[in-house]
Amino acid sequence: MRKIFTIVGARPQIIKAAAISRQVRTVFKDRIQESIVHTGQHYDENMSQIFFDEMEIPKPDFNLNIGSGSHGSQTAKMIEGIEKLLLEHKPDALLIYGDTNSTLAGALAASKIHIPVVHIEAGLRSFNKSMPEEINRILADNVSTLLFSPTKTGYKNLLREGFEDTEKSGRKKFDKDHRGIFHCGDVMYDNTLFFAEMAEKKSAVLKQNNLVPDNFVLVTIHRDSNTDNPERLTAILEALNEISVEQNIDMILPLHPRTLKMMNGDAYSAIYDLIKKNKRIKIIPPASFFDMIVLEKNSSLIITDSGGVQKEAYFFKKPSIVLRPETEWKEIAENGAAIIADADKQKIKTAYDYFSTKKDLNFPAVFGDGKAAEFICNKMLETL
Repeated sequence: MRKIFTIVGARPQIIKAAAISRQVRTVFKDRIQESIVHTGQHYDENMSQIFFDEMEIPKPDFNLNIGSGSHGSQTAKMIEGIEKLLLEHKPDALLIYGDTNSTLAGALAASKIHIPVVHIEAGLRSFNKSMPEEINRILADNVSTLLFSPTKTGYKNLLREGFEDTEKSGRKKFDKDHRGIFHCGDVMYDNTLFFAEMAEKKSAVLKQNNLVPDNFVLVTIHRDSNTDNPERLTAILEALNEISVEQNIDMILPLHPRTLKMMNGDAYSAIYDLIKKNKRIKIIPPASFFDMIVLEKNSSLIITDSGGVQKEAYFFKKPSIVLRPETEWKEIAENGAAIIADADKQKIKTAYDYFSTKKDLNFPAVFGDGKAAEFICNKMLETL
């Protein structure tokens, strides 16, 4: 029996972990034993606990209850807590997801005491090191033993950075000096296929908000580069306000607590007053996973600064406007399904105009076959 620890801390990681946990509970229950460690990075119940309940993920075996803080203090507390658990329980491997502070903390804690690190979503690069997530990705990749990339672009990024080409090497076993890199597909695509039908049955979000399928825009804004910058957030909100009025289109914003806090500040009072008076724009609390699936699946277009939401838009064949200067999901933009508009009001409006008339978009299958989690579990058993 192979014993693994899974690190989660932010809600996207909880969702991604569901795919692996589901495989462990069913296909691999006699070969893999999983313990889940929640760092507490997202401690709001709507941002965390609801995902364990709704997706029937096993409750965390350990919760570090770290909470918020500066990058340094938060990561340091996580490293300390994770290291203590690893030394006590001595798992055979540590799984990390994505690019959060929890990801980095898990990677550093395990690698320093020689526990193999398995990085799911490895190789993704925005090539913008002003993003904390980019630093976390790069550092986590460089101390991991097994690196699973959801896309071919991610795999190629790792090759450019000097990782051995596992597909050509023929190597069968891996350790801290001989790392394995794999193109596996996306565990979030696994989840989308698995949960989409269930979400339609369980979610009432469309009825609750009087939304007509294919006749509203879903908007998410959460990155601190947008929410903590008055000029950028104001430009985004002005664009949303003008599009909704000029195009007569409903918009729904499941609002991250950080964004709502910033919008209630003096720097945003004028634009926030406009948004609150605009009957076409509805602000709701953070959406549950099932609600989010239903909103994504039934929207006409998605405007977001979230990497995960960009992907999910693509899964449901919806165009997206990216509120960042770059994206780590380059395939989406290259296929014409997303436009990078940054926080430029005119670019956002122009992108909306383009997608409102463009009906022949292309969504080739670049995120795998929906069996990424099974592939990852098999490779862990075969190669560690």
